Amino acid sequence: MTARQPLEAIVMERTQESPTIFTLQLRLGDAAAQAAYRFAPGQFNMLYLAGVGEVPISVMSDPQERDGIGHTIRALGRVTQGLAALRPGDSLGLRGPYGRGWPLPEMEGRDVVLVTGGLGCAPVVSVVHYILRRRERYGKLVIIQGVKHAEDLIWREQYDRWAALPDTQVLLASSQGGALWPWHVGRATELIEQARFDPGRAAALMCGPEGMMRAAAEKLLARGLPESRLHLSMERNMQCAVGRCGHCQFGGAFVCRDGPVFDWGQVESLLAHRGF
Repeated sequence: MTARQPLEAIVMERTQESPTIFTLQLRLGDAAAQAAYRFAPGQFNMLYLAGVGEVPISVMSDPQERDGIGHTIRALGRVTQGLAALRPGDSLGLRGPYGRGWPLPEMEGRDVVLVTGGLGCAPVVSVVHYILRRRERYGKLVIIQGVKHAEDLIWREQYDRWAALPDTQVLLASSQGGALWPWHVGRATELIEQARFDPGRAAALMCGPEGMMRAAAEKLLARGLPESRLHLSMERNMQCAVGRCGHCQFGGAFVCRDGPVFDWGQVESLLAHRGF
């Protein structure tokens, strides 16, 4: 059930992931609403601060978790900076979930390749949780994550745990490495050639800067991945979340209502125009 009006949510836990990135674990104030809350990986909530504003934030927690709803946020604008000031016990408004998530049921039996950049990792963390809970239904899992600065990489211990799992490959990159950066220095797209998967039975999910996703798509297609199994999560200025205000129009679609997940064929021509 999707909440159309903001429901009260309580901050249960706050984690500072990096100097500008933090995670809020929320719980709806109404116990029945919390028990009824369901989301699909790739969907988002609208988080609301009275007198400040509202922003769309992807849900990054495990879909099977019933006690909390996780959001990882970068403090950039007025609303996200206000969210950064919240502490356990504080309340805010939450409505959602909204949008179309990743087509995970259709990908059963396939290798899954995740390519993300920057905080684009957050929308696919729930995908990793989802697949690991149903590991026997999927083939190889490849996680490719790129950041601009080495200190932007969050959840390092989590990546280490995933890399140790069977049939799971983790490839990390930073455009600007540091003295203690042990992984690739460069772009995440440069790691696609190292990814071990069968293009004939694979599907790819991408999230992050549009230029990165376009370059990654070209490399994956060159390796033989079919266009129909290439999925992207798009980001636009979503304000109403129900396709009425028009701010997130993307060609003939609205990202909040028809996305944020789109197939490559739906966005290829639009991504060809810089700044569209």
